[in-house]
Amino acid sequence: MKKQAQNITIVFILNLFAFIFTFPMFFTVLNSFMSNEEIEDRYSVTAAINYDPPNIADNHFMNIGLIPDEVTIKQYYIVLIEKTQYLVMFWNSIKIVLPVICGQIIVSCMAAYSFSILKFRGKDSLFFIYIVVMLMPFQVTLVPNYIIAAKLHLVGSYLSIIFPGIFNTFGVFLLRQYISYIPNTYTEAAKIDGAGCWNIFANIIVPMSKTGIAALAILTFIDNWNMVEQPLIFIKDVLKEPLSIYLSALNEKEKGVAFAASVFYMLPMLLSFLYWEDHLVEGIELSGIKA
Repeated sequence: MKKQAQNITIVFILNLFAFIFTFPMFFTVLNSFMSNEEIEDRYSVTAAINYDPPNIADNHFMNIGLIPDEVTIKQYYIVLIEKTQYLVMFWNSIKIVLPVICGQIIVSCMAAYSFSILKFRGKDSLFFIYIVVMLMPFQVTLVPNYIIAAKLHLVGSYLSIIFPGIFNTFGVFLLRQYISYIPNTYTEAAKIDGAGCWNIFANIIVPMSKTGIAALAILTFIDNWNMVEQPLIFIKDVLKEPLSIYLSALNEKEKGVAFAASVFYMLPMLLSFLYWEDHLVEGIELSGIKA
């Protein structure tokens, strides 16, 4: 009986945390069906800072609510039809994120294979440097990246963001841990049959690392879809900025369509997580089994 009570308590606490973390998402979706006038009335008024009790009735506070007084899809029409800039920024994000995902998977797979399977001098020291770079704050590597991009005349183009994203050290670390979990008997048997390094990599390591690769793809997508600092620093043309930058400006200038735009912004991440949830959990779990 005591154990059952403990289980109920744990389930309740977990559900409470789940509700807290998912509440902003439901809040955004429900508010996206409000009219522009209702949103402006609820969220555009800043509460007056007046602590004088006789005048407290004059203070106007935000009327935050979940259920709209009048359900409308006009905000979605504005975002998708009237404001073509939203779709332009959406495709700008795609142009940045897809090359980063593809490039990082290729580079990380080959580097992780080298660190986990191949034997060469200085392997452990080089991997230790990878770990150190991965643990550095993003701001530390931002300045060197900008200097290199300026030397290569890449500032202002997407390549100044794509190249650092492709060679991110986190992907190498994640897949190295995952590949290290693969039993050596597979590679040893392939060597006995006369398979070379490339055949072992392409026909054994990559197929057996699909779950880890899927986890890396999802994490890379989420990380780069939400990037803000890199586009602000490297992209000079407003029309080339990704959707994450446009959404920040939209929240300040046009609150009426901000909720609808936010729903479309989070849809790719939400759908990718729901579709690849099992791969993501399994890939991260297995990557930490063997160091």
